[in-house]
Amino acid sequence: MNVDTIADFLAEQQDATPEELQSIVIQFENLWERKLWHQLTDALVQFFEHPASEPQRLQFYKIFILKFADKINQLKLVDLGLKAAVACRDSEERLTFLQDLAKKVDNENSQDAFVYATVAVASINIECQDLDGARKDLDNAEKILEGFDSVETKVHAAFYQTNAGYFQVKQEFASYYRNALLYLACIDIRVLTLDEQKARAYELGMAALVSDSIYNFGELLQHPILAALTGEVAWLRELLLAFNRGDLGAYDVLSGHIASNALLKEHSTEIRQKTYLAALTEAVFRRPPHQRAMSFGQISADTKVKTDEIEHLVMKALSLGLVRGTIDEVGELVNFTWVQPRVLDMTQIASMGARLGEWGENVNKLGNWIEATGQDIWAP
Repeated sequence: MNVDTIADFLAEQQDATPEELQSIVIQFENLWERKLWHQLTDALVQFFEHPASEPQRLQFYKIFILKFADKINQLKLVDLGLKAAVACRDSEERLTFLQDLAKKVDNENSQDAFVYATVAVASINIECQDLDGARKDLDNAEKILEGFDSVETKVHAAFYQTNAGYFQVKQEFASYYRNALLYLACIDIRVLTLDEQKARAYELGMAALVSDSIYNFGELLQHPILAALTGEVAWLRELLLAFNRGDLGAYDVLSGHIASNALLKEHSTEIRQKTYLAALTEAVFRRPPHQRAMSFGQISADTKVKTDEIEHLVMKALSLGLVRGTIDEVGELVNFTWVQPRVLDMTQIASMGARLGEWGENVNKLGNWIEATGQDIWAP
């Protein structure tokens, strides 16, 4: 009886008795008795991945896999345990099961598996609203991860996904944003369903807007998951793009969505302030380096901020590290010397290309002038 035959058997007998299940175990025991641990592990993984095996995984794990749990790859053992845990009656039973699994793989040579299981425990703690317990587990897992030279990507993915979930519950939006992006960097987004992609993109976009420390959406705007914001949530993608280019007109057009969304409405004042800052950095970015001395009036025209509030806006931008420069309060002038690098759309890239072309022409003119002026010096 091969793995597919076993799965077909379970499809017909969802409520297999221990005796019936034992007959299935015998098929795997042939590999066990021959100590073909790698082949046995692969067969078990394939078996557990078959949907028909789901009702029997937990019992199968307890009466068979635990006999040789220390002989097989410990990371794969945790994978099998996670699939078996789905069949637990409730979160409390699942938590106990996964805690026992974490203890079983807590050995010097299987710390990657221990981290993998510990993160799963933290995920259940989040479900049970034990956030302190979850944080303790996640901090422990992170400390161990930092000591690894290398580890399987799925371990990092599990950590970042659960860590993001923790910060989402805590409404710590900046930390959620960073961990959710790191999770996406660890996976192929095609493993997510279209609905999952849309939900993830929506949550990331919302976190970026309402966070009090994220002023550059570059990583999100470059990520293919943003394409999932279609249909009824397409406005969020447009809002993020408008913010990135400091487009106050587009922002005003889309502001109705902010008023109709509870979370965005709650943070509407901060979002508008962030939009003003984005408009300021975009205005500075558009100017050539030798033309970045801007009067309060010019800044007001570009940002739609009142003249008497310009100094506060610039000071905010300076304190956040979005720009560098000096303020002449008497002359109402700001001399910008640097602006934070930005992710560019095609219009911005075209503008930069034009400026590079202008710079090239100026260099060429300077070269021609030097050549013409210094003819006597250059003559052999």
